Amino acid sequence: MDNPAVNGKKIAAGKAIEYIKNGMTVGLGTGSTAYWAIQGIGEMVRNGLSVRAIATSIQSDQLARELNIPMVPFSEIDQLDVTIDGADEVDQQLNLIKGGGGALLREKIVASITKFYIIIVDESKVVKHLGQFPLPVEVAPFGWEIVDRRLRQMGAVPKMRMKDGQPYLTDNQHYILDCAFGEIKNPEKVHEEVSAITGVMEDGFFNNMANIVVVGSASGDTRILARP
Repeated sequence: MDNPAVNGKKIAAGKAIEYIKNGMTVGLGTGSTAYWAIQGIGEMVRNGLSVRAIATSIQSDQLARELNIPMVPFSEIDQLDVTIDGADEVDQQLNLIKGGGGALLREKIVASITKFYIIIVDESKVVKHLGQFPLPVEVAPFGWEIVDRRLRQMGAVPKMRMKDGQPYLTDNQHYILDCAFGEIKNPEKVHEEVSAITGVMEDGFFNNMANIVVVGSASGDTRILARP
């Protein structure tokens, strides 16, 4: 049986890559949704599309190279024309929670130099308020316990992300604390408070960054959400 969420991701990715044109420098996201966009861009390259790309993770970089998408180092670029990435949650103002795939710091660096930032999701990711998905917070391993305590003082319930019985390490060799805040009605305020904690490398709030969100449904429909 088809998975509705997977179908929605594929359909959203197919719509998003229509924004990519010859000669662009493109940011490639990370995670299960971005995977389909990278696959689609790879097919476009095979059919003659000429682009350069930067990836937000080692995993996405490897996939792109396997598909013969031309990759360039950050030293060669100042700005990206388009970046396509997924999100774990999207609210009504197009604020995002990202980082479920563990690449939030690199994803935010790439987003920060992107002219047109496209987020692709299935219907299940669109919510009234952020917070049902725990906020990923990337932290330095040294003194992470202090960050954990500060987050708890804010009212969060942090949980160390684990892999194979050990703390999960990001591509930048940091830990991730997945923080349950409950319903987040003011993501900008919470972002400011979390970012102010010494030892936090980055949090998973991507506020006021997405230009559009492409929402795919299992039925084959897409809808475009634009920032108010």
